Amino acid sequence: MNASLQWSRDALEDFKKQIAYIAEHNPQAAAKVAERMDDCARKLLLRSTGRPGRVDGTLEKTVPGLPYIMAYAVSADETRTVITILRLIHTARDWRRGKWPPFA
Repeated sequence: MNASLQWSRDALEDFKKQIAYIAEHNPQAAAKVAERMDDCARKLLLRSTGRPGRVDGTLEKTVPGLPYIMAYAVSADETRTVITILRLIHTARDWRRGKWPPFA
């Protein structure tokens, strides 16, 4: 089965804000964090296993070695699977069941 990965606008906004914040203090670290987040997302194409998400219909995957959670959804038909990254949230955020935290 063919699989593809996409990022929602909200997830891209989360990504940009997190990397920009880190880059203010350490550009090299920001590049490494961005690479690790991207790698985590791409690995979902190989194995999209995560715990049930706090928002209905989603799954969550901790980004290895980083304090971030990648929330995503999986949709599929007979010919392809689409994994959509919905949000990228720092673990220190107040995140209640059933809704997304506001943008930082």
